Amino acid sequence: MPHVFADFADFYRGKRVLISGHTGFAGGWLTSWLKLLGAQVSGYGAPPSTRPNFFDATLLDRGMTSIFGDLRDREALANLFAEFQPEIVIHYAAQVSSQRAQLDPVEAFATNAMGTVHILEEARHIDPVRAVVIANSGQCYENRNAVGGAREQDPLGGDDPYSSSAACAELAASAYIAQFFHHSKTAVATARTGSVIGGGDWAQGELVPDIVRGITSAEPITIGHGSSVQLWLHVLEPVRAQLLLAQKLYEQGQEFSGPWNFGPRDEDSITVRQLAESFVKRWGAGELLFDPEENASQPAVPLNAQKAQTHLNWKPALPIEQAIVWTVEWYKTFYADPASSWRTTEDQIQRFMKCSGT
Repeated sequence: MPHVFADFADFYRGKRVLISGHTGFAGGWLTSWLKLLGAQVSGYGAPPSTRPNFFDATLLDRGMTSIFGDLRDREALANLFAEFQPEIVIHYAAQVSSQRAQLDPVEAFATNAMGTVHILEEARHIDPVRAVVIANSGQCYENRNAVGGAREQDPLGGDDPYSSSAACAELAASAYIAQFFHHSKTAVATARTGSVIGGGDWAQGELVPDIVRGITSAEPITIGHGSSVQLWLHVLEPVRAQLLLAQKLYEQGQEFSGPWNFGPRDEDSITVRQLAESFVKRWGAGELLFDPEENASQPAVPLNAQKAQTHLNWKPALPIEQAIVWTVEWYKTFYADPASSWRTTEDQIQRFMKCSGT
């Protein structure tokens, strides 16, 4: 076992970690990893919104405190902070999907902007809190097609509810850092990432879940925006980044506060069509139909992750094709034996720790 992994595991063992959004896909993987490391985990999030879902499939509420609640309910959130007295807070409950944000922009701004404010407000009043990580989308940037990708100091923006609300969350975090945390023992950072894939995501309107639903129902899968280039990472990549970042915030404080990018390598940027075709090929089933009338959507903002590589020694461990293989493996195992999902999840986390040197 690599020495760096031993240090990483030792750090989280016994730590009180509060996760908002533990009932979601990425938050669920984060929770699973922290439980495996021996952390004391308390989760706060809305009930799972799909059936099936990662939370139920992996029996995630075992060995942790799980609370269903709304980020907009400040009293419930304040009570949880006061009772649990977290040392580390990782905020995953924001980031409603772009599709949902378009249908309900009020929810998007209330969740992404004010939800972030509520987490930061409670964190600043709880003495043991030493590190806060706000997970966010790389779509928070104003897309200026910057050579080499968007850097942390580039302008924020967005002309749609999803991107704009993500930018608002960044502005809120920046204001709290400057006004309340700058001279505090609590350090705060935001972690901006691209799209993630992995087992256990059944969100409506997302590429991989839509493909899985088509395969398992033996229905043709219609794919739009096939020529669009997107930025995909396996879900464990940003989760590892956020765990590393939280550890640095806890141990070294304000030196690591502020925004961080975590994006894929240039060679791992592929089109929607390429990912879909690779997925069904790896599964060995599925009929894809590509909408010829639908033009390419606006490409995702590429993220320059040089800062993370230099200061956190972070870079993606899984090439995109391997990420697809692991994702297919998880779903196929689930549909063959749903009760085995937690074992598959833990096995993939253990394998990922080895290949990433964590």
